[in-house]
Amino acid sequence: MQGVGDNTSLDDRQFTVSARTWRRWEGERPGWPSEDTEVVLHDALGRWPEDLGFTTPPGWIRPEHHEEEQVNRRTFTSITAAALAMGPMAPQHVDPALVDYFQQQLEGHYRADMFLGPYDLIGTVSAQYQLIDKLVRSAKGETRRGLLRAGAAYSALVGWLYQDAGDMDGAAFWRGVTQEITARSRDPHLIGYSLVNQAQVRTDLGDGRAVVELCEAVLDDADRLVPKVRIMAMQQQAHGASLTGERRSVDHLLDQADRLLSSVDDDLPWGNACRRTPGYLEVQRATCSGD
Repeated sequence: MQGVGDNTSLDDRQFTVSARTWRRWEGERPGWPSEDTEVVLHDALGRWPEDLGFTTPPGWIRPEHHEEEQVNRRTFTSITAAALAMGPMAPQHVDPALVDYFQQQLEGHYRADMFLGPYDLIGTVSAQYQLIDKLVRSAKGETRRGLLRAGAAYSALVGWLYQDAGDMDGAAFWRGVTQEITARSRDPHLIGYSLVNQAQVRTDLGDGRAVVELCEAVLDDADRLVPKVRIMAMQQQAHGASLTGERRSVDHLLDQADRLLSSVDDDLPWGNACRRTPGYLEVQRATCSGD
């Protein structure tokens, strides 16, 4: 073993190493120290046993990597907790007026996002999604369908907040939640919206072909969709085309989307950036130039 002279270098009066162990460590095949000794050596020398000439046993993982895994697991748990509440739950009366309540709250969250950014909103919006999911389990008929639609919009917003914060794992998880709940809602506009959201994640990952494929899947049903969803799909597909170097397609898609802007007249509470952002498509065109 290289880098260790004697046990005084460990600077710990309570820790001793026998002469026999020192001789073994200094031999050609020093073996592997115990778990406690691994930590002491690292604390004293700033290096793990594998860096000191010990023969690394199969499957050994540095302790700090275990710590990283634990942090990642805790992070994933916090991300998923609001979406994966355990059931079944006790049934309760669900007033139909709650559908309007959540839709009105959603518009407020979109406005708050412009002023606060993602970090201050993730907890609030994901907690409201969890409440919606709880109510869906008791709701029936049109109230249930309305809550499913509201839940899809909330989970999409949480996914965007994670994406805006640069947490692509969290974003991908919540985009998956959105896709599940939109499928349950049977709402074609929301299903298209969820696929565009997935395409946004793929854009940030630089996967242009996947972006194009997802947006083409949305536009296959273009006749069933409100103009807003078609615009969203076209502008996102333009980003995919930019990533694959198809500049002519970028301009064609954005020109098509521009012709639809004046037709956006739905009262859906989600996906309204195209009508509240000045020069929305020109901003997308400029962004595509930088992809």
